[in-house]
Amino acid sequence: MSVNLTENAAKQIEKQLQKRGQGIGLKLAVKKSGCSGYAYVLDYADLLNDNDAVFEAFGVKVVVAAEDLPLLDGIQLDYRREGINEAFKFDNPNVKGTCGCGESFAVS
Repeated sequence: MSVNLTENAAKQIEKQLQKRGQGIGLKLAVKKSGCSGYAYVLDYADLLNDNDAVFEAFGVKVVVAAEDLPLLDGIQLDYRREGINEAFKFDNPNVKGTCGCGESFAVS
């Protein structure tokens, strides 16, 4: 199982954690949502649960609950600027389709 970060994503996570003043990393999860099935959820990770997997890159930790790993295995998390917008971007090899609005995704 793997979760990968680009250097840009790691820098943004570190910046947000420093601004917040606490946290061990970024919590990456999925929830049932939208018209395609699932949506990504980003939050701060302040503690580790027994079933959490921890992935580290560029000195930053990403925490994923074991039940979400099958949907996120192999994902690459990036942080990009597109025009005036900046956001995390998800390159997930498990995604088989997305909804028209881009808010949710489906897996097979």
